[in-house]
Parts: sequence; structure tokens; C-alpha cells
Amino acid sequence: MEEEGLECPNSSSEKRYFPESLDSSDGDEEEVLACEDLELNPFDGLPYSSRYYKLLKEREDLPIWKEKYSFMENLLQNQIVIVSGDAKCGKSSQVPQWCAEYCLSIHYQHGGVICTQVHKQTVVQLALRVADEMDVNIGHEVGYVIPFENCCTNETILRYCTDDMLQREMMSNPFLGSYGVIILDDIHERSIATDVLLGLLKDILLARPELKLIINSSPHLISKLNSYYGNVPVIEVKNKHPVEVVYLSEAQKDSFESILRLIFEIHHSGEKGDIVVFLACEQDIEKVCETVYQGSNLNPDLGELVVVPLYPKEKCSLFKPLDETEKRCQVYQRRVVLTTSSGEFLIWSNSVRFVIDVGVERRKVYNPRIRANSLVMQPISQSQAEIRKQILGSSSSGKFFCLYTEEFASKDMTPLKPAEMQEANLTSMVLFMKRIDIAGLGHCDFMNRPAPESLMQALEDLDYLAALDNDGNLSEFGIIMSEFPLDPQLSKSILASCEFDCVDEVLTIAAMVTAPNCFSHVPHGAEEAALTCWKTFLHPEGDHFTLISIYKAYQDTTLNSSSEYCVEKWCRDYFLNCSALRMADVIRAELLEIIKRIELPYAEPAFGSKENTLNIKKALLSGYFMQIARDVDGSGNYLMLTHKQVAQLHPLSGYSITKKMPEWVLFHKFSISENNYIRITSEISPELFMQLVPQYYFSNLPPSESKDILQQVVDHLSPVSTMNKEQQMCETCPETAEQRCTLQ
Repeated sequence: MEEEGLECPNSSSEKRYFPESLDSSDGDEEEVLACEDLELNPFDGLPYSSRYYKLLKEREDLPIWKEKYSFMENLLQNQIVIVSGDAKCGKSSQVPQWCAEYCLSIHYQHGGVICTQVHKQTVVQLALRVADEMDVNIGHEVGYVIPFENCCTNETILRYCTDDMLQREMMSNPFLGSYGVIILDDIHERSIATDVLLGLLKDILLARPELKLIINSSPHLISKLNSYYGNVPVIEVKNKHPVEVVYLSEAQKDSFESILRLIFEIHHSGEKGDIVVFLACEQDIEKVCETVYQGSNLNPDLGELVVVPLYPKEKCSLFKPLDETEKRCQVYQRRVVLTTSSGEFLIWSNSVRFVIDVGVERRKVYNPRIRANSLVMQPISQSQAEIRKQILGSSSSGKFFCLYTEEFASKDMTPLKPAEMQEANLTSMVLFMKRIDIAGLGHCDFMNRPAPESLMQALEDLDYLAALDNDGNLSEFGIIMSEFPLDPQLSKSILASCEFDCVDEVLTIAAMVTAPNCFSHVPHGAEEAALTCWKTFLHPEGDHFTLISIYKAYQDTTLNSSSEYCVEKWCRDYFLNCSALRMADVIRAELLEIIKRIELPYAEPAFGSKENTLNIKKALLSGYFMQIARDVDGSGNYLMLTHKQVAQLHPLSGYSITKKMPEWVLFHKFSISENNYIRITSEISPELFMQLVPQYYFSNLPPSESKDILQQVVDHLSPVSTMNKEQQMCETCPETAEQRCTLQ
């Protein structure tokens, strides 16, 4: 009956959900009834506040508002609806509210609404904004879920979440029975989690005919989505952008100089409006930031240049929308926002009038052959350039400065952004797919098939980590590893720490390497002071142990401080990132909760003893035996054990600061770039490595001097026991990893 009420244009229920500005009827009596209906909020039963009506007028001005009636009709009649619209058209905030109205109209008999986003900052900001527009409380009727933070209750009607959190929910709720409408947003970002959800939801929709799927996308991806999902209705949101685009007449070598010249030319022109600059990488942000800051007050009559650096990859803080109204001050302030790729989602202000785009980005591309990321400079896609242009919104005087030629845009830029699945390490994804296969959802029709080589490498790594059994299915170890929202290697180290009685310490390491960098950005000229402060935390056994020392010092300060301000001051004094340490605290608490929930043994902390130090290294080696390097010449040139790449210790490593270079190290991260740094390193002995490395992994290593040294260590220790171990491994593992590991 409720669905029929929504379809009927003259029903009173439609009056509640469709404001009269969209209604075709114009009777005075019906308008009065509509106003009476709007007085009580149907979601909480309380009277609407005056702010609700103020925000309602703003919502009615959004380009998508004209499509509300069309969307609701299609939602009633179809299982899948695609919404195509540019940035700032309102689809991310309005479509979920309309879906909540639909679920309310059928009394939530199939569940509530969940809307995914790729970036967690967007999740929080949208949830806050939508709760405000719906005139309800955040955390009650509207909530959000991001990694290590859940702001929802069982009664929450509309949830915003990151795509990876919905994916994790499928491990305990495979068919997502709590939801009547699922909205996948930010599809054009092509994240691994979103692509996996797109594929798995095909099967879930067949199993649950009552479930509705809404796909929000930019127009560039619509044809691909149509061929992927078949003939489904598309709601197109028209949003004109009268933007002046300026290209370079010829290619320039130094974009840095052009950026600075443009910023100061715009400022000297006297035209009002903020500036957004898209740079290739975070190092460029720091470089431009420093130069602009030095020249920001050259002409006080023109106002002040306020530099706002935005780092999209920093997880420690939620970037709030820029102020919509200028601050009341005597001097005009023009904000210069410096960001990189994926920074588009951080710009929520309507005061931007100028966008400067370098047209290239530093991308992280995973190479499965050497198990390492390469940082490569590549042109952005045409769709990314278009989204950056849309930041200017409906500004009639917006200008988009392209620091590249029109020919470069048409020939060198690809039409669409590459799918992350084709450029990233797939080990975590394959572990999830193996876990979900237990629920009968192992097959996944991906929009873009991952490279077979990447899949095989992921399966091989899971096999080395003992996450798979002889049939290629998840082992008991693998099932427990999948419970942790971490990289599989880190999960394996936590499991090993249960055996080696060092869970407390390894949980701290896991939290610290998962949280953002705990070291703050150091202002120019303060490098020596920062190093002096950091030296107080250095641990002789390595960087993993230094992270434990920093966390323990932070904990002690928190316990002994009278206020949060004292903790923040302590962090500032020691050049530490307070929000990153807070996040590490939250992550550690959740990991400890998982340990208790699955009833793993938990030993008392014993940090500092020799036995504990050895046990921590054993636990780390159990997960990171594939990330070992040796100093081949005694001067800090480390050769990877698995390939021929040479790297140096990161300048912030304790070993770099103390100038003591161990011969063998275990490292947490390595990327191939102009500076081949290995990050977060700790010394290990070859004897300890050979005790813990899976024998069939060691035998598969390519020939090298390092492998010969390790083999000599084994022969010297116990040649007979080693032969017996190899024979035993051959008996228990007669098949190769390739034969045993087949992705279902």
C-alpha cells in the first residue's frame, strides 16, 4: 500500500516526501496540507526546526533536485538505478535521503540505507551534512562507519561508510540483509573495494529481489556501467559549468615556476576568489607552500595570501569544508589550496574561482614480480581533469589554467582513470575473496579483470603465509587472519606473536604502522631540533622498537596529563603528530578487541627484556620474511633478497640517525622511485631468519650471494636437520603453489 501511495501523484504520503515545488498540482488546500505534514519530522517524530526549512531552500537549488520525482519513480519500478551527474550536483547528499524516505514509506521491512564512499573524510562530512539537512541527530537516525570508528546504532536509518567497511561487513553478513537500499558512490574512483562490491552485488541482487542498488557515477563511466549491468535506467543530472579553460601554447619543462607566476599574477589582478592548485606529489606541496608563504605579503594593499596545504593520503584528520563566508577582518584574505590527485574530494567551498592543474600525478603502481610499488609520473586522465574543472561549480567567472597543451590533453591523457585493481597489490583482496567463498559468493564478475600475474603472486604470498590449505582454500590460519582489518603479513605477525608471548608489543607495532606517520612535518629551519627530540625515543634494536617507545611515551603523557591540551603540547614539543598517535590508540584498542573476541592467548607485556626483543623479531619475521635486505658493501646499500633492487635506509630511520648500518634488516615498506628507501627497519640475524622462513619459499628464491650466505648458515648450523626439514616439506607439500592455489 505504501509503494502505491508513493506512485500516486495526489496522495498525502507523496506530499510528505515531495515538496510542493516539485508537485504538478497547485491547489491551495493541498499546499496547506503539505505544510502541515512538514511540521513533524517523520524520521524522529519531532517538529522541524527553522534551520530545516532554511537548508531545504538550499537543497531545492541543487541541480539534482529537479530529478527527484523521476528518481523515486525509477526506484519503485527497478532494482538498479544509475545516477549520472557531475561533482557538486548534489547526488551524494540528496539521493541517500530520498532512499531513506522510500525505506520509511515501506516501514523498513527490507532494512535501511547504506551509502559507500571511497574517502573517509567525505564519509564523515556527508553524514554530518545530511543529518543537519534531515534535522536529526548524527549517530542516531544518520550515522557513519569508517575504519576504526563506528558512529551508528542499531536504529540508524541511513549510514555512510567507506567501501572497504561495507566489504568487511560482508564477512559476517554476506547478503547484506540489514539493508533495503545500497548506494555505491564515487564509482569513478575505481577503488578495489568498490569494484569488488560491484561484482558481488550482481549475485546478491539475484538472491534478494527486494534489494535496491543505486550507482552514483560521473558521466564518463556511464557507457561502461551500462554494458556491465545491462539495460538499467539512468537519471542524468544536467549541470552547466561556464568555465574559461586556458591551455599552454607549448610544453614547458618547469611547471613549478609557472605555478608561482600564475598564483601571484592572479593575486595582483585584484580579482576576488580562492585558488586551488593540483600538484603531482606531496613533496611539491611543501615546495610551493614554502615559496608562496615567503611572498604572500609582498603587497599588503592586495590582501593576504593564506596557504592551505591539503594532503589527501593523510588519514589522521578530517578536513572540514572551507568557510563559505569570508572572515570579518580588515585585510582581504585569498586562500591558496595546494593538493594532489584525489584532493578533489576535499574541496567543498563555493568561493573557488581559479584552478591550476599540472596535468600529471605520481602514481603508485605495484610490480608483482618484485613485490614492490613503483612511484611513476604519469598524465592524469581526461575524466580527472574534468572533475577538477567542476570544482569551480556554477561560477560565471571561473578560470581553469592547464599547465599543459591541448594536444597533451587529447593525446597523452587516457579517457578514464585506471582501475586500482590493475595497479595494486591484490593479496588482501584475494584473502577476502577466499573468505567470502565460504558463504558461496566466491565468483566475482569484475568490471576489469585483474592481471593473472598479480593474482598468482597474491595466491603465492598467501600460501607462503600458511593462509591456504593444500586445496587452495582458506586454512584455519587464513580465516583468523581475515578477521583483522590489516595487511595479511601484519595479521600473520600478530598470530605469531600469540605463540611467542609478545602480543602486547606486536599490537602496538601494528597500530603504529597502520596509523599515519607519527612524525610531524618539520618547519624549515627546525630540522636539527626535531632530530634531537626524536633521538630520545630511538631504540638500538630498530625502528619497530622505536615505535613502541614513542607509543609508550605518548601513553604515559596521556595518563599523567591534566588536559588534552597538555598532551597536544607535548606532541608539538617533540615534533610528533598528535592525531596520528590518537589514531594508533584507537586502532590498537580495536585489534585488542578482535584478539579477545576470537579468544587468542594474550601474554603480559615484557618490553625491554632480551627474551621479549627476540620474540618480537620472531613474530615480525613470521609475517615479513619476504621483506629482507642485506647491506652488500658496508656503506648502507641494501640489496633485496627477492630481487636485484638496491635501496637505502630512510633518513628518519634510527640507523640513519645514529650512522650504524646493520648487515641484515627486516623492512616494512619499499617503493621504487628516485630515492629507493626502505622504511621502518629492524636488524635481524641470518640464523633467526633461517629458523623461521618457510623452506619452500627459501628454495624458490633466485640465486644470489645473499642466498648463498644464508645457505652456508644453515649448513653450518645443522645440515642433517635441514635435509630432514626439506624432505618433510616435500612430503607434506607435494604440489606447487601454482597447482594448489586457484581463485574460485
